[in-house]
Amino acid sequence: MCKTLLTLAMMAMLSGHASAQTTDFARGADVSWSTEMEAGGKHFYDSDGRQTELMQLLHSIGMNAVRLRVWVNPETEYGAWCDRADVLAKARRAKAAGLDVMIDFHYSDFFADPGRQTKPTAWSAFTYEQTKTALAAHTRDVLSALKAEGIEPRWVQVGNETRNGMVFDAGRIDWSKSGAGVWSGYVGLSNAGYDAVKEVLPSALVIVHIDKGQEDNTWFYRDFKKQGGRFDAIGLSHYPAAATWQTDNSAIVNRVTQLANTFNVPVLIVETGFFQSQEELGQQVMQDLFDRIASAGKCKGIFYWEPELYGWWKPADYVRRGWNAYDRGAFTTQGRPGKMLLPFGSGVGAGIGSTGADLHATTTAFYDLGGRALATPPAHGLYVKDGRVRVNR
Repeated sequence: MCKTLLTLAMMAMLSGHASAQTTDFARGADVSWSTEMEAGGKHFYDSDGRQTELMQLLHSIGMNAVRLRVWVNPETEYGAWCDRADVLAKARRAKAAGLDVMIDFHYSDFFADPGRQTKPTAWSAFTYEQTKTALAAHTRDVLSALKAEGIEPRWVQVGNETRNGMVFDAGRIDWSKSGAGVWSGYVGLSNAGYDAVKEVLPSALVIVHIDKGQEDNTWFYRDFKKQGGRFDAIGLSHYPAAATWQTDNSAIVNRVTQLANTFNVPVLIVETGFFQSQEELGQQVMQDLFDRIASAGKCKGIFYWEPELYGWWKPADYVRRGWNAYDRGAFTTQGRPGKMLLPFGSGVGAGIGSTGADLHATTTAFYDLGGRALATPPAHGLYVKDGRVRVNR
């Protein structure tokens, strides 16, 4: 009975607050490095120090989705990670943990970003038309393998941070040209990916993703669409700076609202993160982002990029390249989820956990939404007291 009352209280609270408090809001993480970390001896632990499978751990802290990148043939440059087999292995675990899946096609053998959209080695001699055919076949191949195992991604990105296009030079947005020629190569490749997704997964939302989400990017999607580009959703990267995080968070919420209203499609922050060395501030930054998103009511999801990193782990390949470790992980040095991830369990769209302490109708104790006792209520976010769900903003 008390669980029923608590659920009803939660529903009432949600209906009385910001409209963004919906059950379809994605609270997730890109954990594409996880299998590589595990192969290198890293493990993950819950708050009591028990070793826990990562996907189950993410679910237990309140996340409901993961994002997984796909490289074409990473062994040519990096190692056998984020290829078809590795993505399948992680997706199986995500499904077993009850997490939704976003697939992020980079259409490269290594990271794709605004300045680096390197054509896969196997496609290097292909003509433009052959590249389109190969891109579509690669998309169908990976998604068909997932579908064959009963895994149907909810979202699929066709390209990663494609502000300047994809698969250079075939799909570069070429400003030296004029008219439709500026966009034609990119639009053709992007649409080839879009059509391939729909062949395999008709209900999946196809995302076109760019960086610098806090900027006015209306022009990009307007011109892309004007030239025949197709998309079902918009994905943005958002990495607030330590000195200007409040301004940055305010800006991204305004831009999400602007894009959602202009194009009438879901908009998601598919990448975000903050500096691991400033965890206390990072928690504040992430909570502020969730609070602002809830107030605006337009964003459909937030994904933290590679939170599972800890102990300054970095891929072996980074040593060869002379690169530093990624500095925005969100796990503690003990391999446990850190404070920056708390808003992902108590933020927009968070639901009632099915396990944990009994939540009595009359009590002076405080609990999180998973039923775990709290010494004090959180400074920001949802909690339970006297059998009722409450919020501190």
